[in-house]
Amino acid sequence: MTQSTSSSRTTSPSGRRFLRHTAVVALSALALAAVPVAAHALTSGPAATTTGIRAAGATARSTPKPTVVLVHGAFADSSGWYGVMDKLRKDGYPVRALNTPLRGLNSDAAYIRGFLDTIKGPIILVGHSYGGAVITNSAAGDPDVKALVFVAALAPDAGETLNDITAHPVAHPLPALPLQAVPITGADGTQEVELTLDPAKFRSFFAADVSPRKAADMADAQNPVNAAAFNQPSAATAWRTIPSWYLVAKQDHVLNPDLERWMAKRAGAHTVEINSSHAAMVSHPGAVKNLIEQADRGTN
Repeated sequence: MTQSTSSSRTTSPSGRRFLRHTAVVALSALALAAVPVAAHALTSGPAATTTGIRAAGATARSTPKPTVVLVHGAFADSSGWYGVMDKLRKDGYPVRALNTPLRGLNSDAAYIRGFLDTIKGPIILVGHSYGGAVITNSAAGDPDVKALVFVAALAPDAGETLNDITAHPVAHPLPALPLQAVPITGADGTQEVELTLDPAKFRSFFAADVSPRKAADMADAQNPVNAAAFNQPSAATAWRTIPSWYLVAKQDHVLNPDLERWMAKRAGAHTVEINSSHAAMVSHPGAVKNLIEQADRGTN
């Protein structure tokens, strides 16, 4: 008994080395066995927030992000979208902003539609002001346009002119726009009229929450719109078949906020309201970007 007890407590140097080696192998095996469990916990556990690991509740995107096509309105150009474009690019969205001719609703819609046909994959089509009427027509029947986003925009129904919409009664009418009319001779020799906003009053009507210097640049670079565009009936109504989102600019002095609410409701649009002038994409590019991304998530 004594000898047996002594041998259990006293181990030769070679025996001790064997025991240590056995212990290391056992611990290594346990550690390796735990790796898949730990990896599974990191990727599927509710507290997984480490960079590079998908957060709980998020789902992997199976398709590329849609191309966001931005369409400006009257008295403006594509530079008004620069702030929105920068934010969208940072979030991984391909973006395009065109300079719409502003010659007429039908021809402008055809111009945008022709460009949409060159884009592969899904599209989110965004329109500001008069650009809303353009996208309402150009997106109709296009299976690649997954969502429409209206930013303080006109959204006519088929058969309506833009003058019909702006004549819709509202509770709080706005003062008349300070329009300047310039007669021109069209390509076919006919007499036409182009409209701009009085540069001296541009900021107060169009961009009251934009810096004076920026607003002055916008006023001096504004693109005139052919007056005939406001009398051409809308040929289609894309918002009847394509999901839509609408941003109401509550301090808009170009397009009545009450009119914007009415159009958004009629279109069944998901609507947000912000304290913005008509130039919401310039003064609040983050809010516009957020709405576009809501439209993307809402149509996945």
